[in-house]
Amino acid sequence: MGALTGRFWESTPLDKLDRAQWEALCDGCGKCCLHKLEDEDTGELIATNVACRLLDRRSGQCSNYRHRRAYVSECVRLTMGNVHEIDWLPTTCAYRLRANDEPLPDWHYLVSGDREAVHRARESVRGWTISEDDAGDLELHMVDRQL
Repeated sequence: MGALTGRFWESTPLDKLDRAQWEALCDGCGKCCLHKLEDEDTGELIATNVACRLLDRRSGQCSNYRHRRAYVSECVRLTMGNVHEIDWLPTTCAYRLRANDEPLPDWHYLVSGDREAVHRARESVRGWTISEDDAGDLELHMVDRQL
């Protein structure tokens, strides 16, 4: 098992990361847990401010990560095998960035050493989302926001 020391994300290819290193890449923004709508004509994805019921919208973490698929069957398990295929990952997603050999942003906690930096940089779901349990019609929750 690799260590979570040093700048492992820069020196270790995604397919060589161990499970702890892989999980450590998540910045806790929560954006991947937002519902998206697809335009039937263009295929374009449209962001909403509606979060999965399991998302802790304050921390940006899943409230039941280990068992999430038991409660949300459509939850996608991001893996080294599918990270290149998932086009709806946020543009700031560390998995997406590293898959494209791009650096992590300065606010990423692995770079900054601060889990709150993602929130201060306004790159998380904190403060502008609603739970799917309270939202109702998703079309009423479309947002003009780059995810």
